[in-house]
Amino acid sequence: MATLTAAKRLVVKIGSALLVDRATGTLKSDWLVSLAEDVAAIRKRGTDVILVSSGSIALGREVLGLPRTGLALEQSQAAAAVGQIRLARAYEEVLAPHGIITGQVLVTLDDTTDRRRYLNSRATMETMLALGVTPIVNENDTIATDEIRYGDNDRLAAQVAVTVGADQLILLSDVDGFYNGNPNLDPTAQRFDVVERLTPEIEAMAGDGVSGLSKGGMITKLMAARMATEAGCAMAITLGSRINPLMQLENGAAATWFLAHDDPQAARKRWIAAMKPKGEVQVDDGAAAALGSGKSLLPAGLCGVTGKFGRGDPVAVMDRSGKRLALGLTRYTSDEARQIMGRKTAEIEAVLGYKARTALIHRDDMVV
Repeated sequence: MATLTAAKRLVVKIGSALLVDRATGTLKSDWLVSLAEDVAAIRKRGTDVILVSSGSIALGREVLGLPRTGLALEQSQAAAAVGQIRLARAYEEVLAPHGIITGQVLVTLDDTTDRRRYLNSRATMETMLALGVTPIVNENDTIATDEIRYGDNDRLAAQVAVTVGADQLILLSDVDGFYNGNPNLDPTAQRFDVVERLTPEIEAMAGDGVSGLSKGGMITKLMAARMATEAGCAMAITLGSRINPLMQLENGAAATWFLAHDDPQAARKRWIAAMKPKGEVQVDDGAAAALGSGKSLLPAGLCGVTGKFGRGDPVAVMDRSGKRLALGLTRYTSDEARQIMGRKTAEIEAVLGYKARTALIHRDDMVV
């Protein structure tokens, strides 16, 4: 079974009900302080942590004196704009005493379905983590309309886990796991400690709400589990309302673990390998040798560009004889690739007029 102590990169989803008191519309400060203690302890052992947090609308509507139900879209967006500032500040204030820098990342469904935006999000969060920053991610409710919304942070958290290559995802919930029935109605209902594989039979069990969750609530959690586990990320559902919820999970608190089928990097490579290339780039012998030893593809190694492709598109990498060496996601368009072909990294800015990325195709975005 997966354990929290084994995580190398951890995504934690926090719902509004855990953060904000429904009666007063104010933050549950003691709980948030305890979560910060958990995050600090997990980071100390070298684990990257990303928090996917709701709460901006709940905080903002209280400040604006808006009703707690039945908000129009524009009212929700206004509340989110006000609440985002307070939510980000709250995380900053509880994590700063532990020496942890926080950064806010706001996304919409468009940002992960569009490959170029997806790569931008991935690169930004990778850089934040490399700099020791803990990203605080939320749906960008100030601009998102229904057609570009996730609509729930369970699936958003799973997508973030996929984007950053996390190996574990924790959904802090109002239930302590996934049951084969509603324990409030059926005293014989049993919680699954481990789900090795999501089957149609298991998915059918999500039809009944559990512990106050709506029918859709548990269904979205299973959708998140499928998305995460297929990308090599184990997922747990556990009760989040406890003080120090992550340490409670680490110390054996009740939960359901959904096991990953692969590791994140292998799953990502498999995803890339299934893509159809939009174009080709030809490389010299030195670049071909570098690719064989696990290096990224630099513009200096290019000697030909074929086809028209955009940033983030899959591109085949060919040697001088026409043999395919690799397939990867390009960080430059075909027009840009032609301009910087054969150029050293230090020359790219002068050629394109802006400072761009070092690699044409990074090794993490390539299948050799």
